[in-house]
Amino acid sequence: MKFAIVGAGAIGGYLGAKLARAGEDVTFIARNRNLEAIRANGFRLQLEDGSIEHAPTARAEQDMAAAGPQDVVLLTVKAHQVRDLLPGLRALFGPETLVITMINGVPWWYFQKLSGPYEGRQLESVDPGGLLAAHIEPERVIGSVVYPAAELLEPGLVKVIEGNRFTLGELDGTRTPRIEALSQAMMRAGFKAPVSRDIRGEIWVKLWGNLCFNPISALSHATLEDICRFGPTRDLAAAMMGEAKTLAEKLGVEFKISIDKRIAGAEAVGAHKTSMLQDVEHGRALELEALVGSVVELGRITATPTPTIEAVYAATSLLAQTLAAQKGRLELQPLG
Repeated sequence: MKFAIVGAGAIGGYLGAKLARAGEDVTFIARNRNLEAIRANGFRLQLEDGSIEHAPTARAEQDMAAAGPQDVVLLTVKAHQVRDLLPGLRALFGPETLVITMINGVPWWYFQKLSGPYEGRQLESVDPGGLLAAHIEPERVIGSVVYPAAELLEPGLVKVIEGNRFTLGELDGTRTPRIEALSQAMMRAGFKAPVSRDIRGEIWVKLWGNLCFNPISALSHATLEDICRFGPTRDLAAAMMGEAKTLAEKLGVEFKISIDKRIAGAEAVGAHKTSMLQDVEHGRALELEALVGSVVELGRITATPTPTIEAVYAATSLLAQTLAAQKGRLELQPLG
């Protein structure tokens, strides 16, 4: 199969290198030093045991038109970056091209092909004006939840920290030949790629923690372990999760674990900095709308009060605005 990896960062690099090593035809869409490194040396992975795997056949293009139509397009960028890709993205599409959204948070397609009173509804928080929905037909889309952790060490080299599971799901919950073929290709590359009949429920499993721990960590500069062990922030996270659970259940989502167990799971991760805290420290744009703003919007759509989530969203939004206006970053430094 022909795969285009749109976003040659940590997760995109991990996926693309493994797929290329398994014999798939892989093209990275990349820029600047990453583009040069992949063109010169292919892509390399540093595995959990420290060993190096090399994918010399992986190609890279900056212009999507140069890559041409693909069988599968993997979107491995942050949610707020997809909009900027739209002018060139359709150059990767043929009549049967699949688009796999490997993006954190509530996706723009959440209400597409979802039977019920909200079917077809647009989410302004993640797709203002409906541009994504207009450019990427729902018939192409397969949802995904990304569980691995990885880090881009340098251009063309990704360190795999842990995990190899990418859950896949058709938007209408069916088990189609195309999703089976995709799952098989990913498994041949060494990934776990289960097919879910409820991809939105899978998204909520991850989102439930992200929507509270990410903004709290961005505001407090605390690790997961610290947030869960400090009583007031633990209670804050629990309150946010409770509000989210109520609105998600109105959308048909079933939660199979308690809030206390979900928090305990986050605490067990240890002294880990969330992705949003890392973005604050490095002066990068925050994934705030996909992780939190979208949940606020879902609360309004379902007529579910979310006062705690809204308060944290307001404070984090101001932080994001201030950092952007100052073109700055915020990282705690020891005195002296």
